[in-house]
Amino acid sequence: MSAHSPYLLFVFFLIAVAIGWYLGNGRLKRKDRRNQALPPAYLSGLDHLIDNRTEEAIESFIHALEVNSDNLPAHIALAKLLRRKGDIDRAVQIHERMLKRNDLSVYDRQRVKLALARDFFALGLLDRAEDAAAPLAKQTDYPELRYRAIVLLIRLYEQEGEWHQALQSADILPKKNRKELVNELSHYRCELAQNHIANGELDAALKELELALATDAKCVRANLISARVFMLKSQWRSAIRALQSVAEQDPLFIPETLNSLRRCYDSLGDELGLTLYLKDLMKQSPSTSVMLALAELKRDKEGVFAAGLFITEALKSRPSVKGFNRLIDMHIEHGSSSARESLLNLRSLTQQLEMSKPVYRCGHCGYSARSLVWQCPSCKRWGSIRPIQGLEGE
Repeated sequence: MSAHSPYLLFVFFLIAVAIGWYLGNGRLKRKDRRNQALPPAYLSGLDHLIDNRTEEAIESFIHALEVNSDNLPAHIALAKLLRRKGDIDRAVQIHERMLKRNDLSVYDRQRVKLALARDFFALGLLDRAEDAAAPLAKQTDYPELRYRAIVLLIRLYEQEGEWHQALQSADILPKKNRKELVNELSHYRCELAQNHIANGELDAALKELELALATDAKCVRANLISARVFMLKSQWRSAIRALQSVAEQDPLFIPETLNSLRRCYDSLGDELGLTLYLKDLMKQSPSTSVMLALAELKRDKEGVFAAGLFITEALKSRPSVKGFNRLIDMHIEHGSSSARESLLNLRSLTQQLEMSKPVYRCGHCGYSARSLVWQCPSCKRWGSIRPIQGLEGE
């Protein structure tokens, strides 16, 4: 069995108990109670489950149940487990067989249709998933099912890169439900802005980014992209304001702003303004990248030796591999030729160490990478990947 089999086995036992309760409870309602026993298929399913033969157990439990409104939750639970195990075709078969029943209530039939839409989505049959979910998103009799259908459509359009349709689907949600999706919706706006930038439509991009920030004021990505657009338009002050807003939204992303800030202040000829801002950051939100940015300014103004001393002092209170590597670089540049070969060998080793470590990590699933992406490739969460802190990070 797989690594998560203990969890699945536990869930199977719960389902088995539920099925047993249903079968027993149903039989108690019959007139002849004394000689009634649980069906052989159910007992066989328990034997398979005890022997860790989950496939056979599922088959036995399915045969033990007749589909009707009373035991519908057990069927849906079994199909959901099949989908989680990757046996989606079997889940589809169960749901399609359930839909052939004529005695299901309207509510139960819609529940099964929604589950079938999830099956199609998991199989990558996005057109069929949309066809199954779209009618449910329009009905108003069962708000819970309607909400889940709309969210499924949003995920579907997200996967297809249909950002406008995803946003339009979100617009029909009640206001309280839209609040639960502000993080995703702001990133959809950012995706549209990226498309506008690629087409040279900078003003249209800025409008989308304004909407992204209106949707989620904490959207770091929107300000980073806005700064890039302002820089393309040579609007340096506006770019600086956008970049400095990132520090207020999430200080962990300050390192992502530093190169652009340097360019903006250089374009304005305002080195003093940059120096003062970086010193303020070191007080409020210290990081290795901010320290190194200050060291570069000191190097330009006072020379490599002064910059090296500055880094040395800073590393005493905030050690990091990145800071140590930059210090070695400066010693190679400033040191004697006799020491240079040893320093180069040391730098080669520390560089390998630095390059082998991830720079970003997802706060939800732990996925790590060396480049920043806004949607985690593993858990698909938006905005969950952030810079790593500590000795091997900032």
